[in-house]
Amino acid sequence: MSDHSNHPIVIQANGLSEQLIEWRRRFHQYPELSFQEFGTSQFVAETLKNIKGLRVETGIGVETSVVGTLTSGEGPVMAIRADMDALPIKEENTFDYKSKNEGVMHACGHDAHTAILLGAAHLLAEKFEKEELKGTVKFIFQPAEESTDDNGLSGSPYIVQAGAYDDVDAAIALHMCPWLPVGAVQVNDGYSMANVDVFTAKIFGTGGHGAYPELGTDPIWMLGVVMQAIHGIVARKLPALEAGVISIGQIHAGTASNIIPNEVLITGTIRSYTSEARELLSAELNKAFSIVEPMGGTYSLHVERGEPALKNDARINDLFIRSIQEMYPDFQIFKRPFGMGGEDFGYVTQKLPGALFFLGSGTQDGVQRDLHTPIFDLDENSLTKGAAILTQTAVHFLKEESQSPVNKKTEGQVHVS
Repeated sequence: MSDHSNHPIVIQANGLSEQLIEWRRRFHQYPELSFQEFGTSQFVAETLKNIKGLRVETGIGVETSVVGTLTSGEGPVMAIRADMDALPIKEENTFDYKSKNEGVMHACGHDAHTAILLGAAHLLAEKFEKEELKGTVKFIFQPAEESTDDNGLSGSPYIVQAGAYDDVDAAIALHMCPWLPVGAVQVNDGYSMANVDVFTAKIFGTGGHGAYPELGTDPIWMLGVVMQAIHGIVARKLPALEAGVISIGQIHAGTASNIIPNEVLITGTIRSYTSEARELLSAELNKAFSIVEPMGGTYSLHVERGEPALKNDARINDLFIRSIQEMYPDFQIFKRPFGMGGEDFGYVTQKLPGALFFLGSGTQDGVQRDLHTPIFDLDENSLTKGAAILTQTAVHFLKEESQSPVNKKTEGQVHVS
């Protein structure tokens, strides 16, 4: 898709095209797993330090985090966030810049997110240097969106807890979208991605000899009834207009063909949008496992709470849409939720007004290159669009907040509906 827009930010973003592609391919070649983004964060910090007027901090909340700040002093504060980590996937692409780190791959577009945010930092720095903006923009390069540590936490909550967003009035982010072409975006007001919970359960029986099942209690037999109950929860317990899913990913039991095991391990995921649905699904899951008790068994169930649902602020989405229509009037704008996947930017939107949009980046080779697959790839023509949209959205926010008497800072805070 070629750009014919005369909008100054589009022209400036297009001027960064080769640099954005170079950055993205550099990140793609050297992917790093969650909490291990040492080379990536070092490159990001060094690149940001070359931008005039931008202050760089590292190690906020997570050792590999990087936060760049542009400011004119007083005024509203916007944060723009990009995630930097890759996935434990062996890449099957064959292009020259494929992963050089065996078994690790940028299969979710975080290489592009990071490059785009570097581009937005360059574009906004020009605005601050010309004194066209009042306020502050924080560029938050976040580690560990894909995975959690031993505490069950990803990168976002650590950065939130460390105070990086305490002075922020609104936050924005984007995500690459392989199911839409370049020249399209997907936005959604309200809940747009899911609460993510993981459960681990065990069903206990006595086990015994496979030839004499009547002498013991069989947890595999009990599992059959429990599975039926679990798969009925969403269909019969969750209100029909609520979004939710329970999926079982692992079942482990037994050591030999003639031994009835004394326990079965089951793990899975629970996804929901609202807090009410989240609580209901966990409670019903517990009831499903309790069925084993009158069958002579016992059970244990642990539900680990993951990231909260991504809740997009309607006003921020309006800024996205207005920015897109001003710069790219031919863009297609799809308004629908993003699905039941997780996104730890939800920790940010839980704290303050924010929104994330999906940026069309599907390749034109006719191959479906889905997220989290070994052949994932993206159309690099999307990079300039992402940088321009984030930049123009920040410009609109800072200008409107600076001019609005309702939203003037009171004791250092702006209140955004």
